[in-house]
Amino acid sequence: MTQDAQTQRFSFSLHATDGKARTGVISTPRGEIRTPAFMPVGTAATVKAMMPESVRATGADILLGNTYHLMLRPTAERIANLGGLHKFMNWERPILTDSGGFQVMSLSDLRKLTEKGVTFRSHIDGSKHELTPERSMEIQKLLGSDIVMCFDECPALPADRDRIAESMRLSMRWAARSKEAFGDRPGHALFGIQQGGLEQDFRAESAEALKEIGFDGYAIGGLAVGEGQEAMFGALDFAPDMLPTDRPRYLMGVGKPDDIVGAVKRGVDMMDCVLPSRSGRTGQAWTRRGQVNIKNARHADDPRPLDEHCTCPACSNYSRAYLHHVFRSQEIISSMLLTWHNLHYFQEIMQGMRDAIAEGGFAAWEAEFHATRALGDIEPI
Repeated sequence: MTQDAQTQRFSFSLHATDGKARTGVISTPRGEIRTPAFMPVGTAATVKAMMPESVRATGADILLGNTYHLMLRPTAERIANLGGLHKFMNWERPILTDSGGFQVMSLSDLRKLTEKGVTFRSHIDGSKHELTPERSMEIQKLLGSDIVMCFDECPALPADRDRIAESMRLSMRWAARSKEAFGDRPGHALFGIQQGGLEQDFRAESAEALKEIGFDGYAIGGLAVGEGQEAMFGALDFAPDMLPTDRPRYLMGVGKPDDIVGAVKRGVDMMDCVLPSRSGRTGQAWTRRGQVNIKNARHADDPRPLDEHCTCPACSNYSRAYLHHVFRSQEIISSMLLTWHNLHYFQEIMQGMRDAIAEGGFAAWEAEFHATRALGDIEPI
């Protein structure tokens, strides 16, 4: 990037709304992100089974990288010495990195939580590490990510109100420390993370604390952690409304296609999830008519594509019979084709919603989305 590009500011412009659903553009020095946006997850500096140019071909404007995994292997310092995460993984467009907090809570053994931060042992080799708001900001700066997430604590649900309140208030203190440690970095953005479980009063308290600190964008954290869709949507009926309308709203770790549509309907602008890539590696394809399990014997002699309306390479060039065969044979191309298809379909959903919101037809688009999914997969031959 040129020096001019590096000094460009991060900005968000809202182009249209339809009900609570919004469409717009996040501008960064590394390119524009069309919203609503789905961010494929490149945990260890790769979207599994995909080349970066293939991920871009599906319509992705931004990828997510993982602070916890990258700090342990190959280390943030090594990535910085090699020119930063964008160069390292050959993705010159925007990258968002999470703070590492969720993975510390969910993956690490022998973790100890204090006001300062978290000490934990690596799930790779048992080595001891400390992650604090300041260290998380340092790691994300070394990686060179465009959108940096505050360091927070995310308790698993269900949890009692006292535990949720204690965790949320700790996360708000960590948010203030994250903001201070982040400093002034033109062209890079820092997002605060709203916590509070399913409790409306705690979500409101968290949102007020974050707005007082002031962030470039705001995430809704602590959902999609086992509470179920109905409870998640119940929280999303009020949580996004508490956040500034002129900043992006990012729902972390979501989700299935109907979760994504329901979140956008409730005012969310950005999402990420490992689901399309993870499903692709386990023989699960997401299509406009619902899920297809390619390992099932019904596909063994089927010459038809996964989805006749899909333009991805898997649907354009290969039959269900072939996809069934390569999955059963444990061929690497199976993961490649099914992951490409899933990511393509997720981006197709996002483009469909962006167009529908811009035209004021989101309700009709949503009704057709659900009606087509309800049809179920095409009949076996």
